[in-house]
Amino acid sequence: MTGADGDAPGDPGVGRGLLDEEMGPSGSLAHLYRGEVHRMTRWRERLDRTTNWAVLVLAATLTWTFSTPANPHYVLLLGNLAVGLFLAVEARRYRAYDAWRSRVRTLQRNVFAVGLDPDWTPRTDWRERLAADYREPALKITAEEAVAHRLRRIYLPLFAVLDGAWLLRVTAFGADPWPASAAVGMVPGAAVTGLVVLAFGGALVVALRPRTWRARGELRAESIRTPDD
Repeated sequence: MTGADGDAPGDPGVGRGLLDEEMGPSGSLAHLYRGEVHRMTRWRERLDRTTNWAVLVLAATLTWTFSTPANPHYVLLLGNLAVGLFLAVEARRYRAYDAWRSRVRTLQRNVFAVGLDPDWTPRTDWRERLAADYREPALKITAEEAVAHRLRRIYLPLFAVLDGAWLLRVTAFGADPWPASAAVGMVPGAAVTGLVVLAFGGALVVALRPRTWRARGELRAESIRTPDD
């Protein structure tokens, strides 16, 4: 008899009883939880680094563009592209972060919450679901949901600042009247303006459209304080 991956025969009892309820949260379960929290924290730090770079790019772009009237306005559009690249990277990282965060939330909800409040009833199948995730780890949310989450939290305001600064630059500081002042090379200003509006409108649709969020345990509600706080 071989293992599921074709390994040599082993003891079928290995691991059984390791996380029995009698052990409580002071045994192997505590080490498992600490490990998952550590991994989640590392991915959280990766998200923060990407956000910091996006903010730095935005600040540098705004400073350089408005430092002198001779600087071209399309640098702000290039800043939009750079921030969009950071958004794509951060959304990918967020999907990985959510995979580890979901394990932490499963343990918090079904082990520690029960320990603190014995009246709380955990899911009946949480052990099976967590075990299946350990056997075959998988991403829990789609790329589109990850992009929407990061847009709501960070990137939609960044795009709004860049687009607002670009509009101010081509209308109030342009050598020609708008929309001619928005031209980039051979591309007419009306076409450039239309592309900017289309891109920002697409970001709004992705961020704000109604959806069923699959990322569980996130603080997305308008009020995150309980009445007793």
